[in-house]
Amino acid sequence: MPVLAYMGTQEWIILLVIVMVLFGASRLPMLARSIGESLGEFRKATRDSIEDEKKE
Repeated sequence: MPVLAYMGTQEWIILLVIVMVLFGASRLPMLARSIGESLGEFRKATRDSIEDEKKE
């Protein structure tokens, strides 16, 4: 089971504060957008791979 599934509100807040300190509040939206796009590409590739296996 992924570690993120066990994270509560306090852990998410602490993680957000750490990210803001490391990257700065001004770069946070750009970082979030980049992570979102990467996750979207990963999901698309996974979905395409599953569809290819079903065709075979």
